[in-house]
Amino acid sequence: MSTQRSGGQRTYADAIEALNTLQSNAATIEAIRKSGGRLNDFAIPEMVEYLGRIGYTQEDLNRLNVIHITGTKGKGSTSAFTSSLLQHASPGAKIGLYTSPHMIAVRERIRINGSPLDEADFADKFWHVWDALEQNTARAHEFTPLRPIYFRFLTLLAFHTFLAHKVDTAILEVGIGGMYDSTNIVPRPVVCGITALGMDHVAMLGNTIELIAAQKAGIYKHGSAALAVRQLLGRESAEKVLEDRAKEVGASSFHFVRTPAGEDPISSVKLGLPGIHQYSNASLALALAQTFVRSPVGKQVFAGAEESLGPLILEGGDEAAAVQQITPLAKQALEAAHWPGRCQRIPSQTSAITYFLDGAHTTDSLALCARWFLSSSSSSAAEQGKKRRRVFIFNCTNGRSGPDLLGSVLSEIEAGSSTSTSDSSSSSSPSSRFATAARFFTDVAFCTNTTFRSGRSAGDLTSKAVDPADLEALTIQNQLKDAWLSLVGSGDDEAAKVHVLPSIEDALLLVKEGNGAEETQVLVSGSLHLVGGVMAHLREEGLLDDELRSVYA
Repeated sequence: MSTQRSGGQRTYADAIEALNTLQSNAATIEAIRKSGGRLNDFAIPEMVEYLGRIGYTQEDLNRLNVIHITGTKGKGSTSAFTSSLLQHASPGAKIGLYTSPHMIAVRERIRINGSPLDEADFADKFWHVWDALEQNTARAHEFTPLRPIYFRFLTLLAFHTFLAHKVDTAILEVGIGGMYDSTNIVPRPVVCGITALGMDHVAMLGNTIELIAAQKAGIYKHGSAALAVRQLLGRESAEKVLEDRAKEVGASSFHFVRTPAGEDPISSVKLGLPGIHQYSNASLALALAQTFVRSPVGKQVFAGAEESLGPLILEGGDEAAAVQQITPLAKQALEAAHWPGRCQRIPSQTSAITYFLDGAHTTDSLALCARWFLSSSSSSAAEQGKKRRRVFIFNCTNGRSGPDLLGSVLSEIEAGSSTSTSDSSSSSSPSSRFATAARFFTDVAFCTNTTFRSGRSAGDLTSKAVDPADLEALTIQNQLKDAWLSLVGSGDDEAAKVHVLPSIEDALLLVKEGNGAEETQVLVSGSLHLVGGVMAHLREEGLLDDELRSVYA
């Protein structure tokens, strides 16, 4: 693709247009899936080669003082908590943060001190990397593209940005897996952490928890500290894989982070990210930050931070003593953390609509999402005699199991609402495993991630990952509808009305149609891309600020 732009301009919009040409289409993604991971053999060597072509060596990346984070669930939240902790520990330090995906704007993926790059800085750094790859074309293999695919390019861009800004530390969130991820070319990260594991991306990572654990543990490095939370799924076998890998590569230390219990001081903190599951992520983040500031480089940049962040929360070794308190600074940092689109409540001032957004996309995380929604949406509407309307907007990416994902939501709602939603069932419920859950929502909408009714998506939200034919036929959405109906049954006039819709805009119009409800609660989940598209609309309506925080919360 030519680097020239009409009128000689090379704006942020031009950069996004160029970046989108690097997206893998649905056919390419399917080829990778069917390869059983064979294409991974070239992932790391190619990334190292690309890095060299933009003027850097792997040794240069060690100057970033990296904190590397992976896991199935909570790695983005853990990254956000870690960034907040280090910002509070040393306000004068420069903290880089690289995460994925973005909610509305691509530049959200690359942050410094919690704030996304502005458009001018993003465009400047983007075109530097774009041009360098075009000017330095030497490649070891003829099948290596001139430029890497979307996520790998953004990883290169993050490396260049952080080195150019001379950050004091860079927090890197893995995209998928760990061992073959494009972020995994840093020779000596300071500390690596692994969040909760689950069954996700099995076509690429393996179909057992042990295989997935091995992929995640691929980020552990010789001479680097290694941490992991205690695991729930396949605890003994998964934890053994993690610990064995740390020993095998010669990690400087390996510890499990203690799971917060009811009496643990961190459990009393009102985290900036809602949800009971976030306490595990916050504990890992605190341990990562504590480990980092105790490292030789951490002591140089974050002098005095050891005391301000408190004692280590680890299991094993001499540092396993119970934490007696959480420091005021650590408490403040965890309360101030913000991560858009994760258990986020967005009320409206001008209408009686409240949106509940969570990008959960695994069975475990969707169960937690449903539990959070039940807890957060339990207002006094029923007691006040208000007519309440609940809408569930859902989508999932191709390859995920609709019945399993939706079944997870329904199971949690059935268990949590059967004794507390008398307003949802005015007559006897039919015999069904999800009799109460079937009536919990007024409407269920399965829509695509397309932003607008016109069939267009905002530039930053453009995706080529779905087959255009499937998108036009609403194949996935109809499969989800069938899955929902197979779970809740049919013949109940009071069950939720099910809709298949071609865009996010259509789904939000459905929400606003009303039906005389005095209060409307909208749960949006199943895909971070879906949540991001909804947030784009809500920001246009003035319900979100530029940092994607709720204006009226």
